[in-house]
Amino acid sequence: MSKSFLQSNQWASFQRSLGREVFEYEKDGISAKIIKHDLPLGKSYLYIPHGPEMDFNAMIGGFKTPIRNFVDYLAELGREGGSIFIKAEPLTGNVAQTLVDFGFKKVQKEIQPSKTVVIDIQKKDIDLLGAMHYKTRYNIKVAQNHGVTVEESKDIATFWHLLKKTTTRNEFSSHPKSYYEKLLSFDWRESIEVKLFLAKYQNKPAAAAIILIYGNTGYYLHGASDYNFRSAMAPFMLHWQIIQWLKRAGIEEYDLWGIDAKKWPGVTRFKLNWGGRVIEHPGSFDLPISGAWYHLYKLARKILHSY
Repeated sequence: MSKSFLQSNQWASFQRSLGREVFEYEKDGISAKIIKHDLPLGKSYLYIPHGPEMDFNAMIGGFKTPIRNFVDYLAELGREGGSIFIKAEPLTGNVAQTLVDFGFKKVQKEIQPSKTVVIDIQKKDIDLLGAMHYKTRYNIKVAQNHGVTVEESKDIATFWHLLKKTTTRNEFSSHPKSYYEKLLSFDWRESIEVKLFLAKYQNKPAAAAIILIYGNTGYYLHGASDYNFRSAMAPFMLHWQIIQWLKRAGIEEYDLWGIDAKKWPGVTRFKLNWGGRVIEHPGSFDLPISGAWYHLYKLARKILHSY
């Protein structure tokens, strides 16, 4: 079983259902699901989310040849498919350092956030509450006093309605509606479950969250709320009840999936105040395939980011 759901067979199947090509490498202790993402002008890049995974003990006779073979495979795959670069976001520092040793460069642009907050939900409720910031405990009580309720739902239209309000308010982009529809309706089978939870205030939708369960962890992938109901503190009751649901399901950890105090100060504060531990991954690493196109890509991103 892969360490991350992003390197699982099920996630690869989901990516293919979105129309993306996925390549799989499994050789000499190295495992990687490689997803092709299209760019304008017929170009693309290859992306290894939370990977590659490397078992250095399985690399008989040293690791230089297996890793060189892997990097050569990536470069050839990129050239054949018109890819500008390969982006890898490994989970461990030793894999990150190995990639750097073989030509990858550390970059600022991340797809998956390198920092997250993980809550140990095996604790008793009294201990979970005790670990929280006092304002979080207080706001859960406020939501309770306002009669906020939480239920599992399949109402993707309501989630989308709340999400559009959230993206407009906070000025960030989202996936298209079809992405969330497929995420919730996809036949995940074995090791992944995806759930939508909806919080209501006065019988009206006030907040929602899409949770993915993989192994012993629940992941808070996507969330939305209605600012008009902010006084009811629905997001606090929403996540408290999600924690209760995960505990009943035998899940051990709740990953709040991404913090960045500079980019998302409010969201980051909200997640930190639940009392979990901060985990930091090495970040994002690029291997350019076409130097000229890669330079143009970075220049275009810089120009667009400045507006």
